[in-house]
Amino acid sequence: FLPDSEIFEELDADAATVTQRLRETAFLTRGLFIKLTDERADGKTVEFHYEGGIRDFVSHINEAKDAIHKHIVYFEGETEQGSVEVAMQWNGSYQESVFTFANNINTHEGGTHLSGFRSALTRTLNAYARSSGELREKDDNLSGEDVREGLIAIVSVRLREPQFEGQTKTKLGNTTMRSLVETTVNEHLMTWLQEHPGDAKRIVTKSSQAAKARLAAKQARDLTRRKSFLEGGGLPGKLADCQL
Repeated sequence: FLPDSEIFEELDADAATVTQRLRETAFLTRGLFIKLTDERADGKTVEFHYEGGIRDFVSHINEAKDAIHKHIVYFEGETEQGSVEVAMQWNGSYQESVFTFANNINTHEGGTHLSGFRSALTRTLNAYARSSGELREKDDNLSGEDVREGLIAIVSVRLREPQFEGQTKTKLGNTTMRSLVETTVNEHLMTWLQEHPGDAKRIVTKSSQAAKARLAAKQARDLTRRKSFLEGGGLPGKLADCQL
């Protein structure tokens, strides 16, 4: 690639940006071998080759984090509309990191494939938690926010005619991808959880702890707001605040 100086104002390619993009491409295309040689001063050669594909991608992202289960969740599905690969692993952090791709294009703004993934993930984990007894009948369902706490996930779809939306054209708009991803996650995630009961228990426990923390934080906020209201205005006449 040789940029034309009459078109591009900046001709100096950033090595870090190119390296990141090529590493990402190698992760997304299982078995692909890429060699990058920087022929400028102090340049270096780096090679990328990942037989594990997006499973290795998840391991790479989670490398410096404390994973709460050993086995990386992985499954794939394919129909006439296209194909999908999903890999994920939970860690002990409070951050959610879900990366989505369409034909190896990083869809930073998400889109239909992300919506399908989130919906199916929440539904399936709740169904498993109830069937395994981790959630009792009187317990509320886990929210999407709860089940995605500490989650590292890669969702990669391939399709013939991708439709991109948004200002930067990085949001997938094909409605068929939502149903494909949703169906694939619904079918395969439940099977994976049943085949890895130890890992599944740790995932559900992590989500349940997130739910308890969320409810406790909400109660604390409500109490603070109520206290501020009562101290500010007070109750009219002979009325007094109730005692718990």
